[in-house]
Amino acid sequence: MLAKIKSILRSKGYIIFARPFELNIVGLRSKSTEANRFDDEIHVFYKVQPLKWHYHVYKSTTDPGTFWLKNPLQKEGTAILAQGQYINAYGIGMHQGKYKALVQKKPVNILRDYDRNAYLDFLNGKPQSGLFGINIHRALVNGKAKEVDKFSAGCQVFENTADFNEFMALCEKHKSLYGNLFSYTLVDFRAARRASIRLALIGTLTLGLGVWLLKSRPFF
Repeated sequence: MLAKIKSILRSKGYIIFARPFELNIVGLRSKSTEANRFDDEIHVFYKVQPLKWHYHVYKSTTDPGTFWLKNPLQKEGTAILAQGQYINAYGIGMHQGKYKALVQKKPVNILRDYDRNAYLDFLNGKPQSGLFGINIHRALVNGKAKEVDKFSAGCQVFENTADFNEFMALCEKHKSLYGNLFSYTLVDFRAARRASIRLALIGTLTLGLGVWLLKSRPFF
């Protein structure tokens, strides 16, 4: 699986960090558009020896929960982080002043879902770039959350507290070696699916237009 993740990152021209214990933090957004589920993953990998990598996979959400989709904090709608690699955009800090997490330090790109329903909609709204507090944090204080609900208004959120604690220990190791700068990469499989649907639709419309023109063409 690690080889596949590396291949995906390389195909998109993204950086793979290869210094010892330098973290690659990669969110994988699933194809599902159903909100309120921890159906995404955060993959973390790093080199420990010249030819040896350590690799972790954590169940997470890269999407906002149903509560914030229906009750957005901004009138333009709830933020959904856009696919991309955000270099040195995060650092260890206090999430909402409560506990240590990775907090946004530099601009990221978002799309705002303004429909105010329980479905994730990636076909409306305008992209924005800025500081929105799109942090990487946990859900519950202890244990495993069942639903996203209020835990994410656009943040990247770990389902399991034990996983998050392990992740933060890795972050502290990275910080001790390279400073308090972390990059986050989001790969959106849903975006690839949307692109294929659009191409198929364009192909169908083009074919239909061609058939109509042939039928409408006068014969002399």
